[in-house]
Amino acid sequence: MFTQVDQLKQQVDALRPLPPAVTSELRNRYLVRYTYHSNAIEGNTLTQSETELVLNYGLTVNNKPMRDHLEAIGHKDAINFIEYLADERLASDILEFDIRQIHAMILRREQPDQAGMYRTINVQGAGSGYEYPNAGFVPSLMGDFVQQLNQQQRHPIELATWAHYKLVTIHPFVDGHGRTARLLMNLILLQSGYYIAVIQQEERLEYIAALEGVQQHNEPLDRLLQLVVRAVKRSLQEVLLTVRN
Repeated sequence: MFTQVDQLKQQVDALRPLPPAVTSELRNRYLVRYTYHSNAIEGNTLTQSETELVLNYGLTVNNKPMRDHLEAIGHKDAINFIEYLADERLASDILEFDIRQIHAMILRREQPDQAGMYRTINVQGAGSGYEYPNAGFVPSLMGDFVQQLNQQQRHPIELATWAHYKLVTIHPFVDGHGRTARLLMNLILLQSGYYIAVIQQEERLEYIAALEGVQQHNEPLDRLLQLVVRAVKRSLQEVLLTVRN
């Protein structure tokens, strides 16, 4: 599963350091595109062009909820934060505090009372009825999760996929799990020299089915892993195309 994507990464690595203009262009694209797709998966109604207006020009869009605007700005802040972590602590462990800070960046504008806070109530999946772990177990589950995360020796894409699945399955917060899990996934990828990988909103049903298959039916991670590999492959191909152009 990793052969082709590993070959693409080798091609990108051979071109490093990328020209500053290319790096800047790619970053601007992904700030908007990643924010749009990740928020759209969770029901945000801003289009990609509207997301660009909010993030790059500070404009509001008529007839769109203010919450949607705040979600976009918070997600951009969280991308900036994981990029900072990846640059400053390239080979360091990911801390439980880091995950809570990612969540805080996402929610601090729209739900400041919940930002970075573990849930104290029991919750179920809205559509599936799947029961997430008891709220009382969340702190210990998160401690165990982070310890396992930093001890595992896996291909970076496999590790990023596993971390995504584990975080949404613990469901440590009241809201914002999907966005936080995808940002954690991308933090792991960035630390390993990959670029932002975007699960697209057009893949939403496939993505949800893959997660529910693992959580509710003990299926292997293969379907979710394939989605992440596809997203990583798209990002590497775009880097190569941009450099060559």
